[in-house]
Amino acid sequence: MNFATRKLIFALLIVFLYPLSLFARPYFLVLSKDDLLNTPNSPDDSTQNDSPEWDEFGDSGSPQSEEELDPGSWRPIFEPDPFRPDLANNPDERYYSTVTKLIKSVSSGDTTLMDDAVSEIEESASRGLPHARSVLGFLYATGQMRKQNKAKAFTYHYFASEGGNMQSKMALAYTYSRQDMFDKAVKLYSELAEAAVNSFLISKDSPVIEPVRIHNGAEENKEALRKSRGEEDEDFQILEYQAQKGNSAAMYKIGLFYYFGLRGLRRDHAKALSWFLKALEKGEPRAMELLGEIYARGAGVERNYTKALEWLTLAAKQELYSAYNGMGYLYVKGYGVEKKNLTKAKEYFEKAADNEDAGGHYNLGVMYLKGIGVTRDVKLACQYFIVAANAGQPKAFYQLGKMFHTGVGLKKNLPRATVLYKLVAERGPWNSLSRWALESYLKGDMGKAFFLYSRMAELGYEVAQSNAAWILDKYGERSMCIGESGFCTDAERHQRAHSLWWQASEQGNEHAALLIGDAYYYGQGTERDYDRAAEAYKHARSQSNAQAMFNLGYMHEHGQGLPLDLHLAKRYYDQALEIDQAAKLPVTLALTSLWIRKNYADGFLTVLPTPTGS
Repeated sequence: MNFATRKLIFALLIVFLYPLSLFARPYFLVLSKDDLLNTPNSPDDSTQNDSPEWDEFGDSGSPQSEEELDPGSWRPIFEPDPFRPDLANNPDERYYSTVTKLIKSVSSGDTTLMDDAVSEIEESASRGLPHARSVLGFLYATGQMRKQNKAKAFTYHYFASEGGNMQSKMALAYTYSRQDMFDKAVKLYSELAEAAVNSFLISKDSPVIEPVRIHNGAEENKEALRKSRGEEDEDFQILEYQAQKGNSAAMYKIGLFYYFGLRGLRRDHAKALSWFLKALEKGEPRAMELLGEIYARGAGVERNYTKALEWLTLAAKQELYSAYNGMGYLYVKGYGVEKKNLTKAKEYFEKAADNEDAGGHYNLGVMYLKGIGVTRDVKLACQYFIVAANAGQPKAFYQLGKMFHTGVGLKKNLPRATVLYKLVAERGPWNSLSRWALESYLKGDMGKAFFLYSRMAELGYEVAQSNAAWILDKYGERSMCIGESGFCTDAERHQRAHSLWWQASEQGNEHAALLIGDAYYYGQGTERDYDRAAEAYKHARSQSNAQAMFNLGYMHEHGQGLPLDLHLAKRYYDQALEIDQAAKLPVTLALTSLWIRKNYADGFLTVLPTPTGS
């Protein structure tokens, strides 16, 4: 089916931006006719080339490694690459040595060692090292071994960002977005999203590696954790046994797990390559496409575009249509071929798109957006991007964000652009922090897990915010929470957890909003404040949380933080029951008590249950 027969109806289009998770609701982007612009298609249009790096087809050189995309990353500490120089020969050797010391200190609870590490970081920061400034910004933001100082944290992150540290850019972008300073947030998130896009695969879609939520409400999320135990997972061991017995599909799957670091496995490109080659020997055609990716990126092997094209061509002949995207990419960039060939690139992208491949729609959108080998057509480009976005293509989210950012094809809308960019940026290489934090948690190293989740939380990851808060609440002293001058007191832990839950609630985590309401209602870790408790419960209620509705009913019934209103109290109790039948008993008791209050207000002293805690 060609694209002409698949014209989109723009009256109402809903695009899922976030996968449905346990507590954070999915974000919906609703586009209407009013969002579309009659953008001129003339190549002289001044908005066409407002950014030389609008798309990945620009003359930006070869695909960059993750070390290049995320300078100062802690990857050499957690995932040392045998194909790259060790830390002793790394120009930032002292920085990595200090961070290693810092991580050991939070794992062991050695505050003397941590104080030494922080002093070394300060000394490196004073010499202008961006990565040391980034770490120091994190320590001041969270108040670890130094008095919490948001102004100093911002300053260190600002100069680290100017020096190229991407994680500080994430921290700054998140800070700006929380303050609705979208003009500043969108600029940083656009740079971060572009770096994230450059880390994605060139042919098939990269898997969405979402941070694992280690808790299910107040309980540990045992099922999700079971699937994240890597080589110790029973399912993985069964798969490995099948692979060793010659099952090609199992070999390919294990190769994927190692290549991307899925299911709690450490990423290991050498093992991935080994399993893909074994799968290929057994006749698994899907391995060809990944071998093309490996050679195109130089992941564990020397980069070789000629070999990449050979493997992708073989994969395409096996009707793996996403491989056509990789082939088209190589032709549009002129890698591994005699010269660029835009006609052939378009032909390959169309083959992928005609076979329902989202990447094909995306790549055609890029060509029409920039007029690369075709007559520029912004409307058609926008349609291609929307089809790709509806299929979950993250690169398409980036391009739609760019359109909202610049006002090309879509009306300029910085808040929407910020949300779209943030979605893509959170899939960048710095997302590895989540994998290392989870690995530490599964090993029982709560100090290291909390430290890594806290770092990620500062970058704006909602799951990391709730995970760090949950570790503080669940494990207390075992969290190795470090304050200004040593281990956190109970009050400091409560306050830090409160701050993390609050940030998570701002991003749609209804469980977090409920906990914030409870904290204000009961005065846990903060001053008792019924008004703010009601505000938090309303936030959770807006996400259809039955418990929050029950609590709002109680507060209306008693005039705590809300006007005394028995009719509204009954409405909230009824809504709680409609949403969750498990609330039948407490709702029945509350309604009975409410009936007594209304009919015998002067005859009985009624004692009602307090709001349900989380």
